[in-house]
Amino acid sequence: MSNEILYILLPDYAAHEDVYLSQAVASDEFALKENPKYINRVVAPTLEPVKSIGGFRTLPDYSFDTMPDDYAALVLIGGFGWSTPVADQVVPIVKKAIEKGKIVGAICNAASFMAKHGFLNAVKHTGNGMEQLKYWGGENYTNTDGYIHAQAVSDGSIVTANGSATLEFAKELLLLLENDTPERIEMYYQFNKQGFCSLFSIE
Repeated sequence: MSNEILYILLPDYAAHEDVYLSQAVASDEFALKENPKYINRVVAPTLEPVKSIGGFRTLPDYSFDTMPDDYAALVLIGGFGWSTPVADQVVPIVKKAIEKGKIVGAICNAASFMAKHGFLNAVKHTGNGMEQLKYWGGENYTNTDGYIHAQAVSDGSIVTANGSATLEFAKELLLLLENDTPERIEMYYQFNKQGFCSLFSIE
C-alpha cells in the first residue's frame, strides 16, 4: 500500500481545514520527521496552482489525470469549489476509493458533496448540519437517520466533519491511519484544542 495521503483541493478551498492533519503527518512537536509514516500530496483539477479562499496558491503534486491509483487515504478539503461543476470530476475518484476500501475524509462542503452523490447513505456521518446535507443531497441523500450532530464522525473507513472541526477531523483520520499511538494523537488534539497556557498553567 502506498504511503501517500492525497488531499483534493478545488479552487477556493478552505486552507485551514488541512493544517492539523498534514502537520501531524509531517512533523512531531520537535521538528520535521526524518522518516514519516505517510507523505502529504496535493491533488487538484490540473497541475496549475490552485487558489485558496484567502488567496494563497498551492502547487499540486498531481492532477486528476496523473494521480496514482494506490494511496493511503483520500482527503477532500472543503471550500466553495464543491458547489461548482469541477466537483463532478471528483465523483469517480471517490467512488473508486470507497470500492477499494480506502480511507476517505470529507470536511465542510466536501461532506455535502458526499451526500449529494450518495456516498453517505451507508455510514454514520456529519457535516455542515442536517439541513445543508438534505439541501445538497436531494433525492440522492437517503440516510438522515445516519446523521450525527457532532464535530466529526468516523464510521468504517469514512470520516466526515463540519467546517469548524478541523482538529476533530484530523484526530479521527490520524487514528484511522494509525499515524501514532492513540495516546499521542490525543495529546496532539488536546494541546491544540486547549492551548499551551491552559495545559501548562503557571501556579
